[in-house]
Amino acid sequence: MYPHSFLKSFQYAWNGFTVAVKEERNLRFHLVAGFFVLWFSRFYHFSRGIYAILALAIGGVIALELVNSSIERAVARPGPERFFITGVVKDMAAAAVLLYSIGAAVAGIILFWQPDVLYTILNYYISSPLRIVLLFTLVIAGCSFIFRKEEPPFEDR
Repeated sequence: MYPHSFLKSFQYAWNGFTVAVKEERNLRFHLVAGFFVLWFSRFYHFSRGIYAILALAIGGVIALELVNSSIERAVARPGPERFFITGVVKDMAAAAVLLYSIGAAVAGIILFWQPDVLYTILNYYISSPLRIVLLFTLVIAGCSFIFRKEEPPFEDR
């Protein structure tokens, strides 16, 4: 493999990611959720190991969502003889994302459910109107990003 083709593979991966962000609402949801996990993690005294776990959980969910989206596109228009198996394949890929997401959410609850820290976060935001506006703006921006009008899938353009 030549260095040029090696570097080109990163460009192809980035292109795939940007197309997925534009066209896949569930991926945008996971990106926003990951952002808020990291945003609120600053209130905790997490070790580097815990941040590694968070990175793996967030990255794993996003990676699986990309794989799921890829599988859905690869089998999007099956012939009549492949229709049933295509549905099962898509369902199994979606199940992989769901199960990993549930595992990541459980890990998040275990890590973040510290009532004293949650109380500190609440006080931090309600003690300043500017902070409330910032948080509200982030939530609105996140929702707008998630539910924005999707571009038609690449193969339909």
